[in-house]
Amino acid sequence: MRTIVVTGGATGIGRATAERFRADGDEVVITGRRADVLEKTAADLGARGVVCDATDPAQVERLLDELPERVDVLVNNAGGNTDFGRPDGDLAQLKANWLANLEANLISAVLTTTALAPRLTTAVVHLGSIAGSRGPGSYGASKAGLAMWNADVAAELGPRGVTSNVVAPGFTAETEFFQGRLTDERRQALLQATLTKREGQAGDIAGTIHFLASPAARHITAQVLHVNGGALLTR
Repeated sequence: MRTIVVTGGATGIGRATAERFRADGDEVVITGRRADVLEKTAADLGARGVVCDATDPAQVERLLDELPERVDVLVNNAGGNTDFGRPDGDLAQLKANWLANLEANLISAVLTTTALAPRLTTAVVHLGSIAGSRGPGSYGASKAGLAMWNADVAAELGPRGVTSNVVAPGFTAETEFFQGRLTDERRQALLQATLTKREGQAGDIAGTIHFLASPAARHITAQVLHVNGGALLTR
């Protein structure tokens, strides 16, 4: 039985990922900021929930006290788009919006990975985004930064046999990403951009994360794996 840590594991892709590992009988620890949501998901999945804001160094350090000395897999899923506004000429607000996305999507992964690195045995998987390759603004920049930093993690942990990769979803249903702002027109445009003409599901992403933590993926590291139904072509 392995120990899996999934940050932001109470909802959406994080929850689906925790559920996938639990299906193997793994011990799964999910973290998040909302104690009530975390507690319910943990009970539903038979996981253990630990309240932790991954952008707060003190909370990440306290998380270590809740974890065993051996952690096999870390999934840095915590994050999301915190900037839907476009402040007109307000530079202070613009700076705050950019910093919020960098903290949510990059710094959270840096802090958690750095804290847990000495305990890791198998894999780190970071949740990226199609936006890291072609997305605008602070969200796209934060996910692009995550992809570049992933190479450093892979180089550091590789000699110990620990891999580090990014899974970059495209349009994925069953998440809180759009925060109720997704219009029918926008949804149709996102669907038409795919080659499969269907929404990605949280389980699609969870399955890819699960694969990257498996023995079959032990020679895959420092990569960005796009899961977007062909909306972004890579080679």
